[in-house]
Amino acid sequence: TYDSFAGEAMAMGERTPLALIDGPASGRMAIGEAITNICATQIGDIKDIKLSANWMSAAGSEGEDEKLYRTVEAVGMDLCPKLGITVPVGKDSMSMRTAWQDKDEEKSVTAPMSLIITAFSPVLDVRKTLTPELREQSDETQLVLIDLGGGANRLGGSILAQVYSQMGSQAPDVDDAEVLKGFFTVMQSLIEQEVVLAYHDRSDGGLFVTLTEMAFAGRTGLTIDLSGLDRDWLATLFNEELGAVIQLSKDKVAGVIEQFAAVGISAHPLGTTNKADTIDISGEGELLFSQPRAELQEHWSRTSYQVASRRDNADCVQEEFARISEYDPGLSVNLNYDPSEDICAPYIKSGVKPKVAILREQGVNSHLEMAAAFDRAGFSAIDVHMSDLLAERQSLQNFSGLVACGGFSYGDVLGAGEGWAKTILFNNQLRDQFEQFFHRPEIFSLGVCNGCQMLSNLKTLIPGAELWPRFVRNLSEQFEARFSLVRVEDSPSILMRGMAGSYMPIAVSHGEGRAEFADSGALSNLQQSNQIALRYLENNLQVASKYPANPNGSPDGITGVTTADGRATLMMPHPERVFRTVLNSWHPEDWGEDSGWMRLFRNARVFVD
Repeated sequence: TYDSFAGEAMAMGERTPLALIDGPASGRMAIGEAITNICATQIGDIKDIKLSANWMSAAGSEGEDEKLYRTVEAVGMDLCPKLGITVPVGKDSMSMRTAWQDKDEEKSVTAPMSLIITAFSPVLDVRKTLTPELREQSDETQLVLIDLGGGANRLGGSILAQVYSQMGSQAPDVDDAEVLKGFFTVMQSLIEQEVVLAYHDRSDGGLFVTLTEMAFAGRTGLTIDLSGLDRDWLATLFNEELGAVIQLSKDKVAGVIEQFAAVGISAHPLGTTNKADTIDISGEGELLFSQPRAELQEHWSRTSYQVASRRDNADCVQEEFARISEYDPGLSVNLNYDPSEDICAPYIKSGVKPKVAILREQGVNSHLEMAAAFDRAGFSAIDVHMSDLLAERQSLQNFSGLVACGGFSYGDVLGAGEGWAKTILFNNQLRDQFEQFFHRPEIFSLGVCNGCQMLSNLKTLIPGAELWPRFVRNLSEQFEARFSLVRVEDSPSILMRGMAGSYMPIAVSHGEGRAEFADSGALSNLQQSNQIALRYLENNLQVASKYPANPNGSPDGITGVTTADGRATLMMPHPERVFRTVLNSWHPEDWGEDSGWMRLFRNARVFVD
């Protein structure tokens, strides 16, 4: 939300292959996987979790009705009541069989009975949510395996079995609902105390995949010792029983193991991170596996890489894939101002709340965040739809500022922002109203995402906007939703005052964000006029020219521009989606309530006065 730390969480659980061995087990494991996923955030009571159940079955096919009945019974009348969890909603598809005639031969395909679980729950404090990203503290931390399978290590239906064209005969299962409840309770206690540094459930791929995915997220190596676990190393590393791996400070390990032992769950120290950036696994004094993290991550990414190479811009895909093996210092922040300083406090205390028009068109979906940000800065944010202007229910002459919001205007079809602009350009009443508004010296305007594309097409109405580019299809040929590093440039933008030289991440979400200039001279003129407001940066702080640090392929990393007098500013990224620190998927630990982007909205309030 925009005024608290409460939120919502959703998580999936799906173990369909197990149904080929044991239908009820596959249903119980789907619920177990959903719970071990969602418990990485602060929920409090397991009873607050609700489940949506999506059943699929080939009704009427031999043995399938009986398997469906037993699985529904196992889930709905046994496991969920024992856990105290309800299933208030769901759907079913009972025709999971297709048949056809191939010459004189009858053929058919029957899909296995499956249960797809979506768990959802209120979250008490989203700041305490855990991720798989390992903290690179090497000798100071320890990775610990939480084994809900009780050492059973059943390999039936596992990915290990499948890649060898096998299924096995014994599937993992939830053998005791109380063990699953105990795991959830202990995890919630650890989250409340902020003891756990990183978390990843053990499911698809087993312990080996869990560990390597955590290493990929943290871009760090691992030194793992399996001594004390089952010496059948394949079963230990690749069974897909329920469980999790957590990262703890070393001084917390003993106490955490005791807490899990108290609810009948075994926890085993595994090892720690290493600075060699290799995945080293040993057991009982024998080195079992050693390979560079980057090589494993390339293997892990290769299928997606091959698919994307055929579907998207192959050059962009190659640039992204090549980064796996390159050194990456990660995201960073440098601000030349204090984000917690409320520079518009004197104006807010006056009680005067100037009106800002939060303008939207059909499909725009970022207007609520935008309104919340301007409201925090001391504005009276007014929802203005294009239909309000067309019907003359609202007039821009009543506003001190105009913000064209982002989202999926017109369903985000190609050129959606241009279509929005033409509604104005081809209507004399609207065209005159917008032109008069932009010429008022005391007003400001901001365009974000689709709103950026829209305002760029109104540049003939906006003083000092003659050098602005158009914004067209991303070079990647895909919609880009990322958290990208940008630098505020030295420009006349009134929204960026006092921010020049600062850099920080920002939310990016667009399909048409590439700045396109009529020719190289137009780009040069824009640069010489200092009207570039924002640029994408590589994590090494160089201007980004390659994908995905430059997610849309704009020349010289350009992603924000302003007018000659700075009253109108356009940008593709979404500052309104990250104006609170808690809304950022990564941020410095010393940031308080307000992120670095809140200054942009406060600058607007200062300008108006």
